[in-house]
Amino acid sequence: MSPTGTNDSGPNSPGASALTNSISRRHVLQLFGIAGVGVAGVGSLAACSPSTPNSTSESGSSGNKEFHGAYPYQLPPKGHFNLGAGVLDGVQQLSPYLDLIYPSGAMYYWADKKYEYMMAESSSLDEANKTYTMKLRSGLTWSDGAPVTAKDVVSTFNLHWLMRQQSWTFLSDVKDQDDTTVVFTIGTPSTVLERYILRAPILPASVYGEWSTKAETLRKAKASLDAGDGKKLNGDFQKFRPENPVVSGPFNYDPKSMTTAQMTLVKNDKGLFADKIGFSKVVLYNGETSDITPVVMNKDVDYATHGFAVASEKSFQSNGFRVLRPPVYSGPALYFNYTTHPELADVRVRQAIAYVLDRNENGTVALGDSGKACKFMAGFSDITVPDWVSDADQKKLNSYDKDLDKAKQLLQQAGWVQSGGKWMLPSGKPAAYDIKFPTEFADWNPAATNAADQLNKFGFNITKRGVTFTQQEPDVLAGKFDIAIQAWGASSHPHPYFSYVQDLYRFNYVLAANQGGKGMNFPLKQTTSAGPIDLQSVVDKSAQGLNLDEQKKNITAAALAFNELLPIIPLWERYGNNPALEGARVAKFPADDDPILKNAPYADNFVIMGLYQGKITPA
Repeated sequence: MSPTGTNDSGPNSPGASALTNSISRRHVLQLFGIAGVGVAGVGSLAACSPSTPNSTSESGSSGNKEFHGAYPYQLPPKGHFNLGAGVLDGVQQLSPYLDLIYPSGAMYYWADKKYEYMMAESSSLDEANKTYTMKLRSGLTWSDGAPVTAKDVVSTFNLHWLMRQQSWTFLSDVKDQDDTTVVFTIGTPSTVLERYILRAPILPASVYGEWSTKAETLRKAKASLDAGDGKKLNGDFQKFRPENPVVSGPFNYDPKSMTTAQMTLVKNDKGLFADKIGFSKVVLYNGETSDITPVVMNKDVDYATHGFAVASEKSFQSNGFRVLRPPVYSGPALYFNYTTHPELADVRVRQAIAYVLDRNENGTVALGDSGKACKFMAGFSDITVPDWVSDADQKKLNSYDKDLDKAKQLLQQAGWVQSGGKWMLPSGKPAAYDIKFPTEFADWNPAATNAADQLNKFGFNITKRGVTFTQQEPDVLAGKFDIAIQAWGASSHPHPYFSYVQDLYRFNYVLAANQGGKGMNFPLKQTTSAGPIDLQSVVDKSAQGLNLDEQKKNITAAALAFNELLPIIPLWERYGNNPALEGARVAKFPADDDPILKNAPYADNFVIMGLYQGKITPA
């Protein structure tokens, strides 16, 4: 599946300019966000083997319509209901289906570049006072009957601070002005802050309030999260295990239904837009691609976002499924451990590895038509590079087309020696590395295998190490790897900032610190042919301010540096090969030419939005 995988605003208060984020034009205030649309029109798992589904119905009676999806989860006790951002192993925490359980303020249309309000009814920027105000809908309730209030939003964002979430790169404070009004004070103006605000799942203060209060006290005291009380609270919160989830969405967990094979989300009639949704249950099958493939073939799944093998995709189509191909704006990359293998810190070595690899072959082997080799190697999606990097600067980006002679020349320049067809390091040791990949990912597994085979043919000594995907990510965060497959780019928003957070922060010391590790430990202060560069400063600045031209300068600097330095090596860009079954439980899915299929499936999933809108209905 390799989900990768974050979260902008609607009509302003009367008299304020309409917000519209059309990327390359509009005035400064407009660049902060996106024109919102009201909803008036809306009307990780322990490896498990395929199990026999025990669904209670197909379509059922009018009061028992089921939607069947698939997404991996961990069974309790490892899987849990602490859904705080940044906490590992929350049930469905990184899943598109979380939007049906803990909705956010709004969801985003990627093609139209605008938001549709969900929990929020409006939002506005006060540029002069550096505040952003979100107004909640009135009458929202939690599943226990208590009202949803601004205190819940404040609590959610105090936990963001505690868990080092990127929203606090731009925020300086958050407070409730009244029961439905939240005021965010902006420390560093940014065009991406709005997404962090509007796409954050809102959690109940009744459950998380004690942690929020302690976090707020430390935040206002400017306490460090790396030592003392801050470090302790961060660690203690990650061990917090609430029971009996209290939710605001149209569906809730049914913990007693959870098995190694599937779980059921049951209708919460008090939830947001529950009356618009024609389904009474959402059944989610558990597992990665190898587990889910036979369940899909059995037509027990209506829609799945896994990265399916090419042969499976063809079987789905012959079995009556449509295959939807939304861009994922991300893909697999090679990550390197710079702590244990300092020889990889030589940029010439990484460039040589890029020249060895035929990335077209790698993408085709792994995902057929849905694995497209990266052209720009800029660290963010080829689809959006033209929005941010000029034609002249695009020409400076090296595509690293396969060139074994160039690779050999670069390694020799780096002091490597080839002996008996095998490469030796400057130290005299063999160029021997493990490549660690998630066994269950039917796209990343063959990508890693093919990359290893290509490198071995060239004279490296690469040993393939498949591990269960729930272990692979913690291992990378902890630095327990030589080379690993992990995601580059981001499905969270078209702005390149989000991709660079994934590329340079998530599996690096910047964010790996949450789990006590350093990840790949790639220093973000580097020197390129253009001179010294602080990548963390450039990336942070790429999202700061409300001047798009200034952002483009920083994004271009980051793109050129990434392209030259290759701190990670993107292999290919993934497009979905999502099987969608029509006529059994679901009437129909969006047409192939519907602009909503430009939405990234792991961020603003078009199926989730269609359910909320009443456009995806029972058969």
